Amino acid sequence: MNEHTPASATPPSGRRPGRPTGRRSGDRTTRDRILTAARQQFAQGSYAGTTIRAVAAEAQVNPALVIHYFGSKRDLFAETLRLPLHLRDQVAALVRADPETAGEHVVRLFLGTWNNPTTRAPLAAMMRSVFSDEEAAEALGQFLSVHMIGPVVAASGRDRPDLRVTLIAGHLVGLAIGRHVLGVTPLASAALEDLIACVAPVVQHYLTGDLPSPAPGRRSR
Repeated sequence: MNEHTPASATPPSGRRPGRPTGRRSGDRTTRDRILTAARQQFAQGSYAGTTIRAVAAEAQVNPALVIHYFGSKRDLFAETLRLPLHLRDQVAALVRADPETAGEHVVRLFLGTWNNPTTRAPLAAMMRSVFSDEEAAEALGQFLSVHMIGPVVAASGRDRPDLRVTLIAGHLVGLAIGRHVLGVTPLASAALEDLIACVAPVVQHYLTGDLPSPAPGRRSR
């Protein structure tokens, strides 16, 4: 460096002037901001009515960044439903627990997601959308079968696991729609423990009880 060269022309780090630093941290911050915006957009409207452009506007980013981080609206929606770490730990604990007592814990965990601010809003948006949007319905099925119910059913080792998963999912979805979307009384105002006491035995039967054999001449799908 000669005496006419500004000291700032050669950064101490050796990086070229103007090159951004802290890229990984910035990427994570941007991704989290998009995810927060997506949860708000889905919760305020519906799956079909929420667009990548609207999410980008809420997050104050270019729509191309939403695609870059999440790939598609469906993948973004599925990501908003990802269980928080403490709920994933609870599912893992259920997998290791006694299958004969798992029914109550499954119901408690499912209803508990509606009391969690992180998952309540996207779940409500999903429930409003399942009847009119095929992608939202598929996202719901994936959420329940892959992340919540499926692992517990698989750990029980009982026959016809696919049927058991759908029986449990159908019961819990109906409960959630009546309580949290339609607000049907007295279901909507029932105490959590009362609901668990009513529903847990049914879910336990779906989980480990004997299921009737298919009628002769009919094959289960």
